[in-house]
Amino acid sequence: MASAAEQLASNLNFAAFAKAEDLKKRIWFTLGALLVYRLGTYIPMPGINPDAFAQAFQQQSGGVLGMFNMFAGGAVERMAIFALGIMPYISASIIMQLMTSVVPTLEQLKKEGEQGRKVINQYTRYGTVLLALVQAYGISVGLEGGSGIVTDPGWFFRISAVITLVGGTMFLMWLGEQITARGIGNGISLIIFAGIVAGLPSAIGHTLELGRTGALSTGIILAIIVIAVAVIAVIVFFERAQRRLLIQYPKRQVGNRMFQGDTSHLPLKLNTAGVIPPIFASSLLLLPATVAGFSSATTLPGWASTILGALGHGQPLYMALYAAMIIFFAFFYTAIVFNPKDTAEQLKKHSGFIPGYRPGERTAEYIDYVLTRITLIGAIYLVIVCLLPEFLISATGIPFYLGGTSLLIVVSVTLDTVAQVQGHLIAHQYEGLIKKSKLRGGKRGR
Repeated sequence: MASAAEQLASNLNFAAFAKAEDLKKRIWFTLGALLVYRLGTYIPMPGINPDAFAQAFQQQSGGVLGMFNMFAGGAVERMAIFALGIMPYISASIIMQLMTSVVPTLEQLKKEGEQGRKVINQYTRYGTVLLALVQAYGISVGLEGGSGIVTDPGWFFRISAVITLVGGTMFLMWLGEQITARGIGNGISLIIFAGIVAGLPSAIGHTLELGRTGALSTGIILAIIVIAVAVIAVIVFFERAQRRLLIQYPKRQVGNRMFQGDTSHLPLKLNTAGVIPPIFASSLLLLPATVAGFSSATTLPGWASTILGALGHGQPLYMALYAAMIIFFAFFYTAIVFNPKDTAEQLKKHSGFIPGYRPGERTAEYIDYVLTRITLIGAIYLVIVCLLPEFLISATGIPFYLGGTSLLIVVSVTLDTVAQVQGHLIAHQYEGLIKKSKLRGGKRGR
């Protein structure tokens, strides 16, 4: 069987792309929307002293702020109107997914189809506003606490800062939905993707500058390139990997005709949790260092300083906790988004069964058995991809711009977007064949 990459290459027809006007319009719309997003990351928030904030940000760039700044495309270090980015929406979506498995009312809405999803999406928007309000107010108060960052502290600044930051997040949420509806790919994912990729040119330039000055040897730079290509290939392989369970349907009789039983497959992704486990794990581990950074070093007790030192990048305790949290969240989030019992019930409802297992409880147990084992493989893959940059930083002292989490996001979004482009091309070719067949049929009728 051909691999996913080979199938994409064989189906991608550039002649069909040139004729697919609707696809080209969608791509141009997506590029235009992302350009608007990038422009917004350079519009500063009013009432901020840029020099004072840049100096304060440099002291905190190694904590959560540094990670959020990368996801926001540099908007945090410039304290732009999009400084909050799309992260409140991501957090609200994750919270809603967790609640749909706990709250019976939301679980019932999830099963109601399109109408239920619309209601859940509306709740997610409300949650985004609430989270953005809390985070924006916290940022405004934190900015006032800095030395000379806010030119005119007070409630007027706090209110204007909250309105600006919340408005920026809501605009990005709307922009992401527009990209999904009228563009190509998932809009929210593409906004995060654009924020991460925007810093790549400067990171590459910085690495080449280190090579020019002799701080890095040519061999090390070439080794970095080879490792990056190898890691990307591994991510592509594992993100496309599936365990397909054979599903059979019995023979059925319609009138006087007997139809043979069909067969299909239940695809179980090797990495069902996606990039959520690394994001959760890195956020929790960077949180103590960020909180301590806002405190004076003299006010921290000795034991707190010792723990913070052990939780630094490249430290054994940091790596061990990072790996353990990734594995935990991989299993936890997979259990939230995929319910073997519901899947088994749906198969039973449509008269489908897995050969050798009775429909219902036994089928659910088997699906859970398989899912647990492939999730373990997926969790180990996430640990290796996310810890490899940490080991390289610890061993060589080279600052890598793309960590495991950001690299996962970039590759995953690229694969999904290419798959959607392929789907539009196939649909366009199929419509063209239908039109040709109709024209031929019309000519024959004449």
